[in-house]
Amino acid sequence: MPGEWLNLSEVAAELGIHPSTARNWADQGRLPVHRTQGGHRRFKRSEIDLWWQSQQVSVSDDADTLIRNALRKTRVQISEGHLEAERWYQKLDREARDKYRQSGRHLMQGLLVYLASDGEEATSEARSLGYEYATRGRRYDLKILDATQAFLFFRNTLFDALIAVYEAAGIRSPLMISTMFRKVLAFTDQILVTILETYEAFEKNSN
Repeated sequence: MPGEWLNLSEVAAELGIHPSTARNWADQGRLPVHRTQGGHRRFKRSEIDLWWQSQQVSVSDDADTLIRNALRKTRVQISEGHLEAERWYQKLDREARDKYRQSGRHLMQGLLVYLASDGEEATSEARSLGYEYATRGRRYDLKILDATQAFLFFRNTLFDALIAVYEAAGIRSPLMISTMFRKVLAFTDQILVTILETYEAFEKNSN
């Protein structure tokens, strides 16, 4: 049936994860995958849907469940007016601005993946996003300060969205809130470190 088979980029978009993460999961046998005669990965939509449902059933930690539900119901609202006030954003053309708004969505989706992962997989997702931010900044001639400010803008927007959901839900548990912040900080700190490391590597290679 039309649309039943997905390629790597399409399944990554469906699951809200980075394509490199989808590739790793498929190669590790965690994600149901088929191979074409040419060796390309193909994913059957019905199998991916069943896999996703099974992942939701397996979540047991109350704090993580609450964070996941909050993130699924919340979309990071990137106001064009707020972005226009950012100096780094003013340096970008229309295409670059669209890409950076996309990065904001990837940040929230990546956090969902991080909460579902642990160890090296969680670190890999954060580093993939950090590399995406850094290479995008370099592509559009943003200096390291500009690229860092761009990331912090989207990270702070994510924080605001999470806090709003917690307040709307009437959550007053210090443990629940501190758990959320520790997880988000650990994830976003790794992204920021990767941005700085990638820029440093670019600078060394260009000299």
